[in-house]
Order: sequence, then structure tokens, then C-alpha cells
Amino acid sequence: MMLNSLLFSSLTAVSFFSSLSSGSLTLVNDWAKGPTAISMYVSVPKPTAGAPIIVLLHGCGESAAAYYAASRAYETAAQQKGYILIYPQTTFDSHCWDVATAKSLKHDGGGDSQSITNMVKYAVTKYNGDAKKVFVTGSSSGGMMTSVLCGAYPDVFAGGAPFSGVGYGCLSGSKGSSPFSDTSPCTKGGVTKTSKEWGDLVRSAFTGYTGQRPKMSVWHGTADGIVKPHTYDEAMKQWSDVLAQPFAKNVSNDPQARYTKMVYGDGTQLVGYVGAGVGHVVPQHPKQVLEFWGI
Repeated sequence: MMLNSLLFSSLTAVSFFSSLSSGSLTLVNDWAKGPTAISMYVSVPKPTAGAPIIVLLHGCGESAAAYYAASRAYETAAQQKGYILIYPQTTFDSHCWDVATAKSLKHDGGGDSQSITNMVKYAVTKYNGDAKKVFVTGSSSGGMMTSVLCGAYPDVFAGGAPFSGVGYGCLSGSKGSSPFSDTSPCTKGGVTKTSKEWGDLVRSAFTGYTGQRPKMSVWHGTADGIVKPHTYDEAMKQWSDVLAQPFAKNVSNDPQARYTKMVYGDGTQLVGYVGAGVGHVVPQHPKQVLEFWGI
């Protein structure tokens, strides 16, 4: 999510970024497209059998090329360790991901989330990726979709890292997922539930699933005026319940000054980071995310 003025400027930038030479970012045309009409871009700089797969999701008004340009640290890591990077792209609803409809919130429901998991399945087969080491991160709307994917597809994703997003299902029932179409009080900090209520939302996404859930590293800023900090508190309640990881402690100035790391359980399944005075969006922290994922 972004302020309308920021969104307009971002939308203008989309065509600019798309016209740039994308380096090793490649449009894929032969994946099993659908069920929604989104695009798949990949970067596979060092093809390695059994490599981890990382899905990177742009925010509203952005493109795959724009997020690729903003995520060069992941490209560097991929060159060193052989990661397979997937950059999905949507052009609907002001270039925002569908994080509100039942189709996208349900496992194999026919929404954007299912299309993205189909990209993962393609990458596992095409590039010999490790199906047990699939991870996802994103910023703003991409952070929201990160939560949706980790909630609805725990059988696909081993870990997630949403930046300046919201918890799974927070926008459920909204008429849309962009600043122009969103009719939910979620991003304004107007949705509050118990931990169990939040956890039940996730469990309802894939009924009958009893397997392992994705480990989560959740990031937000205290000065976020677009996606209010209250959404972070609610997201941590949700994942604490889903992962059965109670709050353990705070660590000041981690990973840098003015950030607080919130540790749940032993810190291997759930951590949160709050940046004091940080607005929308929190800068990516690839080093900490990759270390947390263990790849």
C-alpha cells in the first residue's frame, strides 16, 4: 500500500523500469500460466541443482523490474550461492496483489496466490530447484501477499519475510487490495482480533493441513502512515499462535541502531523487527532474512 500521490509516481515509474535492460531478469513464457493473468520473471545467475527458490514480490504501483532493481543484494547472493529468484508481476488493481478475495486467500482457490505457487512448481521442475527450500519476501502489497502465501500454502513455502505488510486475512472481504479499492479498516489499524482468532484464519485457509508451517521474519516501522504499526502487532499475534511460539524477549539495536528485534520461542521460527521512526516501507534486510531462513 502507498499514499495516492506516491502511487501515482510509482505507476509512472513502472514503464521506465520496464524499459530498462533487465540484466539477468528474464520473462518466462512457458510456465503453466494462471489461474490469474500475472507474469513470471526469473533470475537464475548460477544454475545449481537443488538450489533454494526465493519469490520476491513488488508493492503497489511497481513492477518485477523495479523490485529486481531494488533487490540487488538478493541477486548478489544468488550469484554466490545459486538461488533461483522468481519475480512475479501483476498489473491489476493499481499493480497491487489480490490479498482480499476468497480465491486468493484459500489454498488452490484460483487467485493470485495460486498463480504464484504455480510459478514455484515450474521453477522446481525447470531449474531443478529444491521444493523443500522455497521462501518468499515482499514489500508493502508484496509483504501482504507474503503473508497470504505463507498462510494458504504452508505445503509450498518454508519461510516468509513480509516488510511493511499485514497479517494473513487482514483485508479479507475488502472490495479491492489497492489504496483506491480497499474498503477494509485493516491498513488503518482498525482490525483487532485475539491470537486464536488470527490463527484460526490461517488454519481455515488450508483445512485439514497438519504439516509444518513456514518460519516468519516480520518487519515494520513505527512511523508507517500507510500501513499502521498496529497491523504489525496483530500479525505477530497471528504467527505466534500459528507457530505456537510465545514471546520471549526484546533485543535492542538489532540488526542496527533504532531497531528492536522481538524474539518468539527460541527465535528459530518467529522473529519480528520494529524500526523506530521508520516509515513506509522498511528497507529490505537480505542478510538477516537469509540467515534466518538458513540458506
